[in-house]
Amino acid sequence: MSGLWHNAGWHGKAIALLLLLAFLAAPLVSDRYLLSVLILVFYFAYLGQAWNLLMGFAGQLSLGHALYLGLGAYTATALWTLFGIGPWIGVFIAIPVAAAAGMFVGWLGWRFAIEGVYFALLTIAFAEFTRIGFDHLQITGASGGLFLSVNGPGADKWWNLGGGPLLYYYLSLILAVGATFLVARLRQSSLGYRWLAVRENPEAAQAVGINIFRARMIAMLISSSMTAVGGVFYGFYYRNLFPSQVFDISRSIELILAPIIGGLGTIFGPVVGAIILTPLGESLTGLMEAFGINAPGAKLIFYGIVLMIIISLRPDGVWPWLARHLKLDGARK
Repeated sequence: MSGLWHNAGWHGKAIALLLLLAFLAAPLVSDRYLLSVLILVFYFAYLGQAWNLLMGFAGQLSLGHALYLGLGAYTATALWTLFGIGPWIGVFIAIPVAAAAGMFVGWLGWRFAIEGVYFALLTIAFAEFTRIGFDHLQITGASGGLFLSVNGPGADKWWNLGGGPLLYYYLSLILAVGATFLVARLRQSSLGYRWLAVRENPEAAQAVGINIFRARMIAMLISSSMTAVGGVFYGFYYRNLFPSQVFDISRSIELILAPIIGGLGTIFGPVVGAIILTPLGESLTGLMEAFGINAPGAKLIFYGIVLMIIISLRPDGVWPWLARHLKLDGARK
């Protein structure tokens, strides 16, 4: 990250600091609705970084990341609901649960040379299988959903993530900034260069001694673990979970759009993509509610249209083009 900061130039550093200060001060001038939109921006930026690490850096297409999101969410919320174990402890149990699932999917796919679109189908299959399983798992409410009580002992305390939107705002901001720093550090590490070599030419990478299977498994381990943390945030922020929503393929698609629109394989692409896409989607939802229109799939159709426009105009994503115009050449990738 230090190299990225050094190469950004004075104007790049000034823009970054001004944006960070603006986000830190935003709750002072924002109403509750704007605060909720910003929370979603940071949330999708964080999840976009997690997925981008696997696809953008290691070149492995996953369309089933809702699996790790759902496992993280259900593990932490079930621990709180059934045993009173708070989220700050539950997250350290949710991470290995989701990571184990990710490692199994990765091992099954890469050990048997399942590549490309077939690996993507494998990830979808595991997410769907888990969704069906949780639809019949009575201990977590089955298809009827799992609901977090807001009136139980300690449920309103910040250490149980029971605070108001301000708590979730700063927590989501910390997650987004922390993920960006982590991804930037990994990108410039020897591991990051091995990922890029595996992504660009696996045969050549193997020929120079890179263990392709190990590099991919590490990427899956980190990506699924990060996604599980996002799942814990999701569960306690919305305070209800339904298998048909949290494990659905539409959830996986939703979290991969920001890095694709912002710039796949770049450090700041997921952040820029989330800043562009999330307010547009929420504005569409608000307009539909104002006019009394009930069209559940309208947001996904809208996302698809935006995606087609961006791919047509900026195939590499918005961030490389934006960085070039802001003369941030050192931070373009």
